Amino acid sequence: MTLDIVCLADRPDLAPLLDEGFDGAWPQFMLWDPMGSVYYSVAHDLYPEFVFVAVDSADPGRAVARAYAVPLRWTEPELPDGGWDRMIQRATINRLTGAETNLVSALEICVRPDRRGGGLSALMLDAMRQAVAKRGYDTLVAPVRPSGKHTRPDLPMTEYAAQVRTDGLPVDPWLRVHARAGGRIERVAARSMTITGTLADWRRWTGLPFDTSGPVHVPGALVPVHCDVPHDHAVYVEPNVWVRHRL
Repeated sequence: MTLDIVCLADRPDLAPLLDEGFDGAWPQFMLWDPMGSVYYSVAHDLYPEFVFVAVDSADPGRAVARAYAVPLRWTEPELPDGGWDRMIQRATINRLTGAETNLVSALEICVRPDRRGGGLSALMLDAMRQAVAKRGYDTLVAPVRPSGKHTRPDLPMTEYAAQVRTDGLPVDPWLRVHARAGGRIERVAARSMTITGTLADWRRWTGLPFDTSGPVHVPGALVPVHCDVPHDHAVYVEPNVWVRHRL
């Protein structure tokens, strides 16, 4: 395989490939975080140098992986509990006010479902690190969504993220990729993404009944979804793990 990883600023003609072949890459409910549209609806136009696409030379008409990041200004001593949502919010405010950015936050690295397991995620992370450094930034942060956490939804994220193997690397595969690339786990973003909907919404997104108040285990969710039948809504508050890369 010969892989080309480029940003849209250099290859705007590849933009259509970013939406093809990624069906099922994320659980359906994940597509309904309201902050997502604030970023993705403008990313290709406003942040093309931080939108990446990977194409296999053997099949140049399809993307095999994609990645998104955003520049922002962050001077607080700790990265926020608000994680993914907060990065998009801050970046948007910075853009509107003309603030000078001082770091970049990764927002997504996604490998096409049929191409997973071949190390592409590590290659995408490395390409992102290099591109961010090339543009003069010394820090890349990432509100990481641990890839194995959905198998342990009742385990607090602080405990899950702290698990390490005998070699000292994280048990979680995606956290392990970041650690091998030089990233340092800093803290948990306790409310990185918040997704709300009516019970009808959640039934449509998951195929589950959502007919009993209390925690609901949803496939692909990192923690239980909280269902409130009398008030006809359910809320998912996803924790992520902050990783900082010094470049």
